[in-house]
Amino acid sequence: MSEPTAGPRLSDRQRLSWLRLIRTQNVGPASFRDLINRFGSAEAALEILPELMISGGAIRIARIPSVAEAEAELETAGKAGARFVGIGEADYPPLLRNMDHPPPLLAVKGNAAVFRLPGVAIVGARNASLAGIKMARMLAAD
Repeated sequence: MSEPTAGPRLSDRQRLSWLRLIRTQNVGPASFRDLINRFGSAEAALEILPELMISGGAIRIARIPSVAEAEAELETAGKAGARFVGIGEADYPPLLRNMDHPPPLLAVKGNAAVFRLPGVAIVGARNASLAGIKMARMLAAD
């Protein structure tokens, strides 16, 4: 799937399949896209994936989340006021869509319109100094 521009919304069934596929062991954004391109849908990819793994020489089949597990994750997100947005949907952040291997699904809470506003990222060390933390807070407050 070449990186889509904003298009139609995913159906509930598609969103569930997308969530199951991206949560499957060893499936990341690049392999997700490759599977969708090859099989036409997440649902079709999920059906063929165990056979594909065996024919590819996998010693054991990667764990694919059940429908119930994916439904529970969607429900938990909903209770927290969040929802999952697919890469082709209007609420998906345009800048994120344009990066290499963007995540196919994002959990979004709040007003997704802010994704279209200009923004600044503050990036620092994981083990930042106290002065670095204070500076980052100051910059973020502005």
